[in-house]
Amino acid sequence: MSVSVSQSTRPELRDYLQLTRLHKPIGILLLLCPTWWALWLAAQGVPDLKILAIFTAGVVLMRSAGCAINDYFDRDIDGDVKRTTGRPLVQGRIPADHAIWVAALLSLISLLLVLQLNRLTIQLALVAALLAATYPLFKRFTYLPQAYLGLSFGWGIPMAFAAIQGAIPPIAWLLLLANIFWTIAYDTEYAMVDRDDDRILGLRSTAILFGEDDCRAVALLQISALTTLLLVGLHPNSGLDGLFYLFLAAAAGLSIYFQILIRNRDRQRCFKAFLRNSWWGATIFAGIALDLLSRS
Repeated sequence: MSVSVSQSTRPELRDYLQLTRLHKPIGILLLLCPTWWALWLAAQGVPDLKILAIFTAGVVLMRSAGCAINDYFDRDIDGDVKRTTGRPLVQGRIPADHAIWVAALLSLISLLLVLQLNRLTIQLALVAALLAATYPLFKRFTYLPQAYLGLSFGWGIPMAFAAIQGAIPPIAWLLLLANIFWTIAYDTEYAMVDRDDDRILGLRSTAILFGEDDCRAVALLQISALTTLLLVGLHPNSGLDGLFYLFLAAAAGLSIYFQILIRNRDRQRCFKAFLRNSWWGATIFAGIALDLLSRS
């Protein structure tokens, strides 16, 4: 999933691309999928293009801002984690305070976009900013930072319904719950990569919490996400029918594939499972979009 930065790119620009993870779009995809699920469900088809553009740009901006904030908080520990030793703040290629300025600038641009939407959406956007800014702290005092990440990554769901419908119906919260289950599952796979390093550093994650039951826990979370999405499909206001369930079955097949990848807890295969979750999110989106398109 990674996109290599061109050798001709100026080193300073390359460092800022790495700080904001724009060279690694996986995070954008994992954040964009549930946002698009909600936009299509709220609009019962293709949403207003202006709203779609605002939310899509907002996802990119806030994900990058969150990465900059994360690196600022983790600058003293990333050097001791195999996966993060090359980050620009760790190696001193970017001053630490620049990460704060980058995050602030990206958040400001995102806010200017959201100001074009209704009052409820703006209020929810302020909550989204708080979630993004505080998430990096949670692995220091709770074994469930993945649950907080699920809330943070899924907050675009109630925002999407608010922007389109002016309210947040029950189906939005059900969709958010499904996203939280899914996020905990894939981010546990991600945390399995860093588990040994995190234990040494005294950091916490669901991978450490679940211990030897990690694979079974991920399976239970996958089942919970699929079951909750099934309830979304059965909800009388979903507008979904048979085609959605076909794609939901395909997502179940992908979940089995992820279990095969992580069963031996190999670092590279666990990371591969994490990356492939973009397929899972895209499959659910395809089921929603194509089902609604066929009905229209």
